[in-house]
Amino acid sequence: MNHSEQYLAWASDVLHTEADGLREIAAGLDENFVRAADALLHCKGRVVITGMGKSGHIGRKMAATMASTGTPAFFVHPAEAAHGDLGMIVDHDVVVAISNSGESDEIAAIIPALKRKNITLVCITARPESTMARHADIHITAAVSQEACPLGLAPTTSTTAVMALGDALAVVLLRARRFTPDDFALSHPAGSLGKRLLLRVADIMHSGDALPAVVSGTLLKDAIVFMSEKGLGMLAVTGQTGRLKGILTDGDLRRLFQQRDHFAGLTVDDIMHPDPKTIAADKLATEALKHMQENHVNGLLVTDSDGLLTGALNMHDLLMARIV
Repeated sequence: MNHSEQYLAWASDVLHTEADGLREIAAGLDENFVRAADALLHCKGRVVITGMGKSGHIGRKMAATMASTGTPAFFVHPAEAAHGDLGMIVDHDVVVAISNSGESDEIAAIIPALKRKNITLVCITARPESTMARHADIHITAAVSQEACPLGLAPTTSTTAVMALGDALAVVLLRARRFTPDDFALSHPAGSLGKRLLLRVADIMHSGDALPAVVSGTLLKDAIVFMSEKGLGMLAVTGQTGRLKGILTDGDLRRLFQQRDHFAGLTVDDIMHPDPKTIAADKLATEALKHMQENHVNGLLVTDSDGLLTGALNMHDLLMARIV
C-alpha cells in the first residue's frame, strides 16, 4: 500500500469510527434528553454553556448554534466563573455543563455555587456515575465505545458525538419554537441569507432622478437617448400624472431596428408594451427575482397601490445585492 492509499485508509477509519459513535449516541437518547430539551425550551432566563478544554470549544459552538436558532445562549469559561464570571449566571437560567469524564475540577468547583442559585443544571458526560452526573438536575449520557485516535487518548469520536448532540438539542428547540427562515435572518443580517430574506425592493430600486421614465408621447429618438443615459435596459412610459402606461426595453429596440430603417415621427407609445410586469416597493427582493424568472424578464417596474410609478430594478441590481 503506497502512502496515498494509507492516508485514505486511515482517514476512512476515522470517519467510520466517528459515524459509529454518532449511531451509539442516537440509540442511547432517552427521557433525559427530552427533559433537557424541555428545560431549555421553557427557560425563563438564558442558556449558559460551560466546559473546559475540548469540551469548552464544543460548548462555544453549541452556544453559538443555539443563539442563532432562537435559543438565547452564551458560553462561560468555568475557570473564569470561579473568579467573578459566575455573576453572569442568574436565577431561572439553565446551565449546560460538558465534560467527557464528568470530573472536571473547574466545573466541580463551581457546582456548589450554582446549586445555591435558582437554576437548572444539565450535565453532559460519558459517565452517569461521575461527580457532575450525580449533582445534575438532568444528566445526558454521551458515551462512545471507541475514540478515532489510535492511541485512545485524543478526544475525537467523543467530541464529535457531543457536538452532534448539541446540534440535536438546537434543532429540536428550533422546531419546537417553529423558528422560521425570517427569524434566522434577523440573527444574521450581515450574512447572505439575511440579505436575501430581509432586503426589500425599496432598498435596491432606482428612483428619483435615476428612474428611467418618460411621459406618453415622447419621440422615440429622444427616449432612446434617455434610456441609454439611465443604463437599465428599459424605459417606463407614464401619463402626465405619473401613472404607469407601458414599458420599452432594449430588446424592443433591437427588434424594431431589424424590421424598419426609418423612425421619424415614432413615439414611445407606438412600440411600448402596455402591460408591463410590476412589483410593489415593500415586497422582498427575493420575490422580485422569482417574478423575473417566472415571466422571463430582466427588469421590473415598481408601482404603488394607485399604479403610480415609483421605481425600477433589473437583474444586475439583484446580482449586486447578492440576491442571485
